[in-house]
Amino acid sequence: MNENERHIGIWNHFLQIVEQIVEPQKFATWFRPVRPVSMVDSTLTVEVPSDFFREYLEATYLDVIKKTLKRVIGSDAKLVYLVRAVSGQPAMAVPAASGSAPVNREVSVNINPAGNPNPFVYPGLRKIQINPKLNPVYCFSNFIVGECNKMGYTAGSAISSAPGKTSFNPLFIFGGPGLGKTHLAQAIGIAIHEKFPELIVLYVNGHEFKTQYMDAVNVRNKLTDFLGFYKKIDVLIVDDIQDMQGPGTQNAFFNIFNHLHQSGKQLIFTSDRPPVDLQNFEERLLSRFKWGLSVELTHPEYNTRLQMLRALCRREGVSIGDDVLEYLASRIKTNFRELEGAFLSVMAYATAMHAENSVELAAKVTEKIVNSSVRELNISTVQSAVCDYFNITPEELVSKSRKRQILQARQISMYLCRSLISNCSLSTIGAQTGGKDHATVLHSCNAVSDLMATDRVFKKYVSDLEAKLVPSEA
Repeated sequence: MNENERHIGIWNHFLQIVEQIVEPQKFATWFRPVRPVSMVDSTLTVEVPSDFFREYLEATYLDVIKKTLKRVIGSDAKLVYLVRAVSGQPAMAVPAASGSAPVNREVSVNINPAGNPNPFVYPGLRKIQINPKLNPVYCFSNFIVGECNKMGYTAGSAISSAPGKTSFNPLFIFGGPGLGKTHLAQAIGIAIHEKFPELIVLYVNGHEFKTQYMDAVNVRNKLTDFLGFYKKIDVLIVDDIQDMQGPGTQNAFFNIFNHLHQSGKQLIFTSDRPPVDLQNFEERLLSRFKWGLSVELTHPEYNTRLQMLRALCRREGVSIGDDVLEYLASRIKTNFRELEGAFLSVMAYATAMHAENSVELAAKVTEKIVNSSVRELNISTVQSAVCDYFNITPEELVSKSRKRQILQARQISMYLCRSLISNCSLSTIGAQTGGKDHATVLHSCNAVSDLMATDRVFKKYVSDLEAKLVPSEA
């Protein structure tokens, strides 16, 4: 047999044995789609349609695979899976590293000798490799664009073509969980790395930055190294910047921000709220966050959710009917993360129970994810409930009227929006309450809290509305 075809012969022999052990239908489903790729020494590499496929294959047939491989290849037999690349996503080898993650070029940085108290000793130059910490899955090819994120995608595309040279610097991306903030931020970094490989790109989250700063403060001369390291970065991506708490941490970041921005470097931040709603942040930092462009990622609309589910089918190498996908898209409305979780749950349940993907199955699986008895809570539903309770019109609620009943209803409405709707910013509440600014909304929320503590009748108003909007499961 030709050495280049050895892996094919080995795999065919493997299949002949397994076919005698595994049921015909299951054999056709889980072994026929696998394709032999190469054979090096005793290691056989095969390609599978998706990572989910690989996980199920090993979970269900690991013992059969191990024994058959030893019989065909020998006691040193090893199997490596290569997960098929889909829609621009790099192939992923398991367990071997794929080597597809972006890698920065080596750079020289000043390293002060640890514990050296003499400020006149010149620090040495050391070549280091900065890991950009970018996940290749989070590329633009895998980013689903819709009305919910079009502005962010457009700005990100412009930045990736000219980092540090657009007016979108810094780019501040905000929104609730699971809406794609991390994906968009990393996609920009990956695109920049592909177009400008000479630039140093770094992704870090706010909590990690704070931890690094505290570690540097506790070691002599390390703070200088810490600041010097970050000032070498060309594209700095900080995820969940709201976690960057503490005056010392913010002071260090302020200096890094100024240096990078003045040097024409690109800054990208993500947060669960807009800059105006960030608490315990220095005003000078907040003002800099507003220098560039702030974009909000909102809940995905139906067509975008359906498009994402179809993309997941391609990525996982599975075929699911449009009726099932349309059902999932109509049921899971909150964010991309929950939508993907529902999709994988349906797929896993169908595989484990040997059931057919159907609307009935999707309904059974999503029943635990979405409570159909509770209507979707948003600013409009809260305002409607408040208007009904106080017998006023929606126009009166959002007006500038200072009548006591209308003013109290307006303030309670803003308070309930902030307390009951997850990741609903003060700015968003104000915009939908007659164009009030965030300071007015914050004042209203504080006023309601104070009155609830001293006025039992007023407290009952709020309690009644909360019970109406979020009924008890009992």
